[in-house]
Amino acid sequence: MEIKIGHEIVYQCSKPTPMILASHVHYSRAFNLVTPNQLVTTPEIPISFYHDIYGNMFSRLIAPSGQIRIFSDAIINDTGAPDIVSKTAIQHPIESLPDNVLLYLLGSRYCETDLLNDIAWDLFGETNTGWECVKSICDFVHNHIQFDYSKASSSKTAWSVYNDKVGVCRDYAHLAISFCRCMNIPAKYCMGYLSDIGAPPPYGVMDFAAWIEVYLGNSWYIFDPRNNRPCIGRIPLAKGRDAMDVPISSSFGESEIKSFKVWTDEVGFFNE
Repeated sequence: MEIKIGHEIVYQCSKPTPMILASHVHYSRAFNLVTPNQLVTTPEIPISFYHDIYGNMFSRLIAPSGQIRIFSDAIINDTGAPDIVSKTAIQHPIESLPDNVLLYLLGSRYCETDLLNDIAWDLFGETNTGWECVKSICDFVHNHIQFDYSKASSSKTAWSVYNDKVGVCRDYAHLAISFCRCMNIPAKYCMGYLSDIGAPPPYGVMDFAAWIEVYLGNSWYIFDPRNNRPCIGRIPLAKGRDAMDVPISSSFGESEIKSFKVWTDEVGFFNE
């Protein structure tokens, strides 16, 4: 199928303000793009690009004083299949993990493994390893946290959301990542578009989504503790240790979001 993805953000800046934006489809899915994933601004200003240490592509710009509209729109091919389920995927001993995966066992800004380690082993220490352990973690996180947009906070960590029991999709992801790392399972944070295709109504206001990937059976597998089911039309923009690595935007100065829209809609089928 073909999916139309995009977003529009309008900022108000009191003075020229440098910004970094994660607006480009992740390299793992860039080859599926049907139309270019371009970033457009009004007023038109110069934009440069760079890749971070995780391979994510970011845009750099200096927003002028006043309002600036930042717009991205593209069409991408998708199989229409839900996230892969592999119940037999094994957990690797730490000594057998590839070097480039070890980073995702460590604590990070929003994932305090040191504070959550004893809790994780109390909750999941008797669970089978591998896929079953990750599924148990996601089941717990899904049931433990109450979803509430009004409780969104850029400072909320996994430890905070474990105690508060309320948050948004990034909070679900941070807590699940922390528990996985405590149980010696590498886990990374993913941010991007997630459609409502195949999901039962009612549908909420579209927003960017957060989910996790875990390393099992020599592969990275998607888990989604917020929705806690395989989903269709998941398009990543960026991946890292946690949300600190991959914010949708970073503003280096005073700025205010005046409007924010995200869309991801099925537009048709493609012929392979």
